[in-house]
Amino acid sequence: MMATAAKSVVAERRPVAAATGEELEPWLRAQAVNVTRHAAALRPFKRGEFGGGAAAPSEAHLQVVNDLLGRLRAELIAMTRKVSGVAKAATEDPSRPKLQRLSALKDHAHTWVRAIEKIWDFYFELFGQRQGAYADWLLSCDRIALDCYQSAFLGLGKAKSVPAPPPFSYMRTGFSPATYRRGIPLSKLGHQLNPFPLIQIPYHRLVNPWTLGAMLHEVSHNLQNDLGIAKAIPRELARRLLAAGVGRDVAAVWTRWNREIYADMSGLLFGGPGFVGSLLDILARAPKVMAQFSGNAPHPTPVLRALLSFELLRRIGFDEEASAFERLWRQMFGGIAGSIPERIWSSLGKVVPAVVDAICFHRYHELGDKSLAQVLKFERKEQHMIEEAAGRLAAGNDPGVVPARFLICAARVALDQRLARPAVITENFYRELTRR
Repeated sequence: MMATAAKSVVAERRPVAAATGEELEPWLRAQAVNVTRHAAALRPFKRGEFGGGAAAPSEAHLQVVNDLLGRLRAELIAMTRKVSGVAKAATEDPSRPKLQRLSALKDHAHTWVRAIEKIWDFYFELFGQRQGAYADWLLSCDRIALDCYQSAFLGLGKAKSVPAPPPFSYMRTGFSPATYRRGIPLSKLGHQLNPFPLIQIPYHRLVNPWTLGAMLHEVSHNLQNDLGIAKAIPRELARRLLAAGVGRDVAAVWTRWNREIYADMSGLLFGGPGFVGSLLDILARAPKVMAQFSGNAPHPTPVLRALLSFELLRRIGFDEEASAFERLWRQMFGGIAGSIPERIWSSLGKVVPAVVDAICFHRYHELGDKSLAQVLKFERKEQHMIEEAAGRLAAGNDPGVVPARFLICAARVALDQRLARPAVITENFYRELTRR
């Protein structure tokens, strides 16, 4: 009944006279104005827009973002010219094909506006964090990341082109630490290539700087690419495991985990035993998840993952510390079998040393025929620097010329040895890094 009534209403409608160009002119002109102003509003970021202090985005960071936006805006501006031209033509001849052509062009241009606006907004928010209360914390993370890069490139056995700009840190609540590498397409950017490494640090880690071993881990992910060893590492790892006789299925699992393992090994060589303490903070979870095995996951099963760090500590001369960590780990999680296959358990005696050998002690052509342990050399003397810096940091004194990355583990030592209250350690940690 309702459908019949609706049809009759349509049938009874009287023909409507076509609109004239003069009648349509205001609306047509508005379409051209809208897209033109949209394009103009997606302007480049200006120097000083996000503050003028050390925490502000560098000229290099602003430039590469503006270059990215500029390339996209150039295409959008070309579209706006087409919209303006078709709008003018439709005013002179408001035929249905021309009006529909205008509508299609306007819709296409608006889709581009939304896509570029998403990218513009991402960086606007990212850079805007440098004007807030946590700007100094983020600057401190930047300086730690830069120190890691400088240390790695100075330690190479041959000259290598230096990447730029350096990593940029930002805070995000409710998420784990993460990183987005240089030169990879990001969904946040509409699958445009990321122009510099982004390191996401959660608020709860920034509050407790002795847990910022995550910075050393995330920076290492970026270095695996920027040092050019992202393909060489899994290739050598698979070769070494097969040579150890662990079987193809076991070798495939550990090779699939290579990126996270590399970041742990590199992070340890950047920070020493203090990094392992920070790593165990993350790995130690409810017993039911500690041995949940997935060969397709990017991260090694937590209860197994820590064993690699204990092995590397021993290999670089920290037997006592490695044994203490391992006793703690076995006391907490010994006997947990979970869903880890027997072939994984039974091959650990071969796998653990082979993995550490392949990643840390194999000489890579990409590193100038040096091993990672030679490039990122960490010995007892580096630990002495960290321990001395811990005492000075706790007392509020200048920790001296200690590298920025060592301050994370200095804060860890100060906390573990109760050299000062946690709040004092935190305050002195950030004050030292921001004054540099």
